[in-house]
Amino acid sequence: MEKSDQLTQELQQIIASLKDYLLVQKEQGVLGYPVHQAPPPPHKASSLEEIRRELGECTRCKLHSHRRHLVFGVGNPEARLVFVGEGPGEDEDLQGKPFVGRAGQLLTNIIKSINLTREEVYITNILKCRPPNNRNPEPDEIKACEPLLMRQLAVIKPRIICALGTFAAQTLLETEEKISSLRGRFFSYRESLLIATFHPAFLLRNPHRKREVWEDMKMIREKYFSEEKFTL
Repeated sequence: MEKSDQLTQELQQIIASLKDYLLVQKEQGVLGYPVHQAPPPPHKASSLEEIRRELGECTRCKLHSHRRHLVFGVGNPEARLVFVGEGPGEDEDLQGKPFVGRAGQLLTNIIKSINLTREEVYITNILKCRPPNNRNPEPDEIKACEPLLMRQLAVIKPRIICALGTFAAQTLLETEEKISSLRGRFFSYRESLLIATFHPAFLLRNPHRKREVWEDMKMIREKYFSEEKFTL
């Protein structure tokens, strides 16, 4: 007998023996065997909570000496849309939540205008502590806080990111281009689409620019509710 024929015969015998074994097991009431499954990925809410615990009473930059509360982020950990501002203001510093003052009320209305609620999206900032007197973020502060934002976005994995204002847009896009020229179009950002628009606080001072933000929001709404794949 050739070697190949011998191997074929041995394989057939093994298969026959296995069938007999399975038949006996079935007659004894064994209907199946456990299949090893990989553990489920950690829940996004739990992952965000873990990041917040690791952050603790952060002292990574000089802003910690002025703050009342660290402002981490609020909203839906499973959000498809994330809004990123620049940093907390006085009201946010007092309450420990982003966008709760007048600019926050305007942002709430902006979100409603695209048929969503604050509970359906996620809201955070580049900086987690308020700069004194609401001054502009400084490069060393952004550098210290940016990795935290990256971890938040990596957990949430949003389909769309809306950068609110100059510092959010320039930080995320790594550019010095002005917000007026960045807005009005989508950028590919990691696994998301990113669009920049004016910050609500800017709109409170310049209400005539609301029309431009509304045009940006319509672009977000169209992408958000589209059944097609999120692409540029």
